[in-house]
Amino acid sequence: MLVDEAIIHVRSGKGGNGVASFRREKSIMKGGPDGGDGGRGGHVLLVGDSHLDTLVDFQHRPHRFAEPGENGANKKCHGKDGVDLFVKVPLGTVVHDSESGEFVADIVDDGQVVMAAEGGKGGLGNDRFKTSTHQTPTECTPGGEAVERSLHLELKLIADIGFVGLPNAGKSTLLNASTRAVAKVGAYPFTTRKPQLGIAELPGD
Repeated sequence: MLVDEAIIHVRSGKGGNGVASFRREKSIMKGGPDGGDGGRGGHVLLVGDSHLDTLVDFQHRPHRFAEPGENGANKKCHGKDGVDLFVKVPLGTVVHDSESGEFVADIVDDGQVVMAAEGGKGGLGNDRFKTSTHQTPTECTPGGEAVERSLHLELKLIADIGFVGLPNAGKSTLLNASTRAVAKVGAYPFTTRKPQLGIAELPGD
């Protein structure tokens, strides 16, 4: 077994704020509350994809952020929810929280969806607080905060091709020359002490 690893930083969207507003029209001078709710922030979701084989894409783009929700408006208009961000990962990816070490998920099925960071809830507008005894509320609530975390992704692979040879025969040199690997090379035996992963891009399928 070879292990492909990556650390990614994800952040969900902040929830939109609720609004305190009152209906004001030419014929209605003292209308009731009409502040709308804020929209929910977008989630960050990990999705299993059988068409992916490595985590190399995360080496170049380690940050993944979802959209925030929009604020509410008057006339009881609710803010738009933030768009969820779907992050595709190969099957066989094991996910842990990189700070706490907490196990998050083992993604083994095509299309499997795992919540990586939940979007903040939308705040409530003052229209939500009106009652028979409290007809002109000015209360409104802010949107929920975004969730930000670092995730450690580990993908266990079975190599398609392996180099076998005597010590100091040039296996690491051949691996580096034919793939994008950066295995340590030296003019002495046992320079490479652990398995090294390289990816060779070939033409066609």
